[in-house]
Amino acid sequence: MPFAVIESLDHEGRGISHVDGKAVFIEGALPGEKVEYAVLRERPRYAQAETVRVLKASSQRVVPRCAHFGSCGGCSMQHLDPVAQGAAKQRILEDAFWHIGRLAPQIIYPAIHGSSWGYRYRARLSVRVVPSKGGVLIGFHQKRSSYIADMRACPVLPPRISALVPELHRLIASLSIADRVPQIEIAVSDTGTAFVFRHLLPFSAEDEARLAAFADAHGIQAWAQPGGPDSAAPLHPKDGPGLAYFLPEFDVRLDFRPTDFTQVNVDINRLLIRRAMQLLDPQPGERIADLFCGLGNFSLPIARRGATVIGVEGSEALVARAAENARANRLAANSEFHVANLFDSTEDSLTALGRLDKMLIDPPREGAIAVVKAISPQQRPARIVYVSCNPATLARDAAVLVHEKGYVLRGAGIANMFPQTSHVESIALFEAG
Repeated sequence: MPFAVIESLDHEGRGISHVDGKAVFIEGALPGEKVEYAVLRERPRYAQAETVRVLKASSQRVVPRCAHFGSCGGCSMQHLDPVAQGAAKQRILEDAFWHIGRLAPQIIYPAIHGSSWGYRYRARLSVRVVPSKGGVLIGFHQKRSSYIADMRACPVLPPRISALVPELHRLIASLSIADRVPQIEIAVSDTGTAFVFRHLLPFSAEDEARLAAFADAHGIQAWAQPGGPDSAAPLHPKDGPGLAYFLPEFDVRLDFRPTDFTQVNVDINRLLIRRAMQLLDPQPGERIADLFCGLGNFSLPIARRGATVIGVEGSEALVARAAENARANRLAANSEFHVANLFDSTEDSLTALGRLDKMLIDPPREGAIAVVKAISPQQRPARIVYVSCNPATLARDAAVLVHEKGYVLRGAGIANMFPQTSHVESIALFEAG
């Protein structure tokens, strides 16, 4: 069986080695280790593999906490010390800047860290009924597979929620349409917890009674979702408290529906907002764009600092939620929100927003290439804070900002939003040169 010495980690948390001139990406291997591996997929220029045996272990290797680690696709780095995970992600970010954008930040910001366990306040669990495997399966997908890693606990979920996973197995098994409930979405907030049960056939009266009893027994809200996300509605209690999270530093409450996009890690989100406001430095009298604004996660802190915020988002539902949140927080006077497809941004569409002194961009994984290309000499914010969930698209967009638009990459750093995974959340500051 072949062996390799691991040089570094890639963006998916796999060990990288070079064997006979070919790059080999090895799951479960850490930098500095010598491992035996088995090839999973061979390509002319690279190979994908998995660790079979560790011949020389890294001092940063730890025992994974979860019994499902290795089969479940939810986590990929439980075998690496949490502090080392942050350092690895910082290197991934810096490598992306250099190899994709030929850039290096002037300052590397200290990594934003929080709890390594129990942080995941949002989760989407898949459900299948497979009699040959014991009945109801609930969990995340297995690695490299559409099959489900049947979970009985999950240490990245809050302990109270993790403890309910066995109860969910029993609940689903008791339903008349158990094989037509493909998904359970979990949303934990500062004001309550919702379990949204996606169902492809109507629940019977007995099913609804069982769901209500589960909700009462465990202090959660049961929601039913017969169609798309907007079809979700409270099943029991019908009049439960709305979900919301608080940003105490900015005296802001953000209300949301359980199927809305919100950040998974509430504590890191608060620290990331603090960092963003430090870098953006909103001032009264300034006009600041918040692009891909969602339900106002960054918009309302900007407005609370006295600046006028112009939020833009592609989802009508989220824009309506952002406007409602602004009104509820008495920030409507210095905030406005617009629906627009930012992936189709042009110079004219940005100019239509009016004078922009500064800009915050928080796009999905696809990045914001149309936005950065649309920045013109006439509409050129003095400062741009870019929050990213994908180092590759951040580096690509940064290259446009620096090499084509004349900005300087002042600094960048990671926020460990998803400990135990290879997901890299980051923040970067650009200033007009």
